[in-house]
Amino acid sequence: MRSVFIFPIILLLLSGNTTNAQKLLNNFYKESSGNEIYIPLGKISFADEVIKFSLGTPKPFKIYRDSTQCLHEPNYTKYESPDFISLGCGGSITVAFTNNGFMNLKGDDLYIFEVGPSKEKAKIEISTNGENWIYAGSITGGKSSIELSDEKIDTETVFNFLRVTDLKTLCNSKTAGADIDAIAAINSVIVVSINADVLFDTALFELKESAKNTLDSIAQTILQVPNATLRIDGHTDSDGDEAYNLELSKNRCLSVEERLKSLLGGKALYSYEINAFGETNPRVENDTELNKQLNRRVEIMVLPPKEYYDALENED
Repeated sequence: MRSVFIFPIILLLLSGNTTNAQKLLNNFYKESSGNEIYIPLGKISFADEVIKFSLGTPKPFKIYRDSTQCLHEPNYTKYESPDFISLGCGGSITVAFTNNGFMNLKGDDLYIFEVGPSKEKAKIEISTNGENWIYAGSITGGKSSIELSDEKIDTETVFNFLRVTDLKTLCNSKTAGADIDAIAAINSVIVVSINADVLFDTALFELKESAKNTLDSIAQTILQVPNATLRIDGHTDSDGDEAYNLELSKNRCLSVEERLKSLLGGKALYSYEINAFGETNPRVENDTELNKQLNRRVEIMVLPPKEYYDALENED
């Protein structure tokens, strides 16, 4: 499923709500062919850091070897300008998303902004740690988007690393190998995990006074994205009754939601989802006090806005 050409659908969904439409329209980015690509969470969704660059052979001209040109938002102007990176024949580049990650969600998950008169074929791999890699797909010609496989990749894992490897389809030019202007996560997410002991006293769900400063800081991070879905997940350890733990985690989520709503209010457009897990989704075994502390947590996830997924439903 292609999720990049949804401009008319978004306008239809948002007719009568100029503010909401404007928030979405600001997140379109032009690729070298002139097409506008919608990246739901905007500028935070692009790769931030080069981890490794292995130049292929034959090599591109020196002016096209600046690996940092594939970072952040696309800035391609023309083929003769060195504002993109050429990998060389068989070359590869590994990048990290440092202030966000990406997930296998509905629609296309990644977009590689390729440039040049020819768009060379390249292999895309992803990783949670930069060491263990999963094949995500390939790009070539008119296909620069990647939809992660539901059969191979679950819908809860957050990835922070991506590797592009040129597949040697065009090696005899001054920009040998794949030419990359930017690497974007369409299904970009921000995940913040907070130890419940920071926010609440034992067995309580009223926020500590000191917890408000923690959530104030998190709110400033969230405000980088003016239109999003905020998912709040609550978890406990296994001490006590299971039903009690489920209710406690729910009430803690509601306390966090209430505080965030008071902080974010009318400053941006957010919808909220609450998920109470109680003791059912531990990080580690509940067999030591330290492990129990790790399992008591509230996780806040910033996801693409609901309007975006409504648009994909209408595409179907």
